[in-house]
Amino acid sequence: MKLWMRKIIVALVTVATLGIYIPTELLQVDADESKDGIASEADETASTSIAEVREEAEVDDAINTDYLHDSDYYFHNLIEKAKDQTITKFGPKIAEQVEDDFTAFILPNIELALQSIVADVDEDVSRYYAITEQPSKGYGEKIFHVYDNLNEQDIARFHVRRDNRPLEGHYFNFHYHLSEDGFKEHHEIGEIYWDKNTPPKWMA
Repeated sequence: MKLWMRKIIVALVTVATLGIYIPTELLQVDADESKDGIASEADETASTSIAEVREEAEVDDAINTDYLHDSDYYFHNLIEKAKDQTITKFGPKIAEQVEDDFTAFILPNIELALQSIVADVDEDVSRYYAITEQPSKGYGEKIFHVYDNLNEQDIARFHVRRDNRPLEGHYFNFHYHLSEDGFKEHHEIGEIYWDKNTPPKWMA
């Protein structure tokens, strides 16, 4: 390397590292002087932080208490459990292929159906509605039931049926039945196309 190039590199390194190195004796002196100041600041900060956390916790408790009494909380809870039970019903093999379509097309219709079921009764009664947690395995249709814990009876039954259409393939037909007509009439929710190949059993 040429001499003038070395001189330029040395000068650049010197300028770049200027002020980076601080002798350890100076660090020790600065640390001793600021130790008392830092300790008092830490105590003030800690007491302020604890007070803020307590205030936030009180506000959160008030919000949570209000939310628990809100009918939206119960409805949101029903929707989440309905989604969980449907994904459980699919099992990993089916869910892997149809979960996106389910979330985009079927879940909003399940929400609308649950909304209409809950809207038909008083808010105090709808709080006792729950989603059953045992979808049927194999080839059974049951996804979940909306159960009235107060009167101990099913209000609605949500099912999924496998349809095999010649030359088209297999579809999953989502529907529900209501107690008001003895669970006889099919109320359509929607369909998801599977494939021309036979789908695996539920929960497989």
